[in-house]
Amino acid sequence: MDKIFLRDLTTQAIIGFYDWERKVKQTLIIDLDVATDVAATAAHDDIERTLNYKAVAKRVLAFVGDSQYRLIETLAEELAQVLLSEFKLKWLRLVVHKPGAIRHSRDVGIEIERTA
Repeated sequence: MDKIFLRDLTTQAIIGFYDWERKVKQTLIIDLDVATDVAATAAHDDIERTLNYKAVAKRVLAFVGDSQYRLIETLAEELAQVLLSEFKLKWLRLVVHKPGAIRHSRDVGIEIERTA
């Protein structure tokens, strides 16, 4: 399986269930892998035949930036469903990092895999 990936896509969002978290945007970092057929795309060297990862990145940033979920689990699930549907993906792996959420830990997050 071929994959296109995005790493360390950084954005800000309202996320969390504590009162202070509902008032302040926090940093979230997104990693994304999506299944694709690179051989078919490469044979034609045509952007119209591939997944436009710039469009995917813009959609991720817009969705996350506008969101106000309490749990990163909910954010990850909803974002995965949007990406699968809008970009007609067959498979994706999505990681949502919430750095600094746990004292004495560099990072915390969730990783999910979904299929269409």
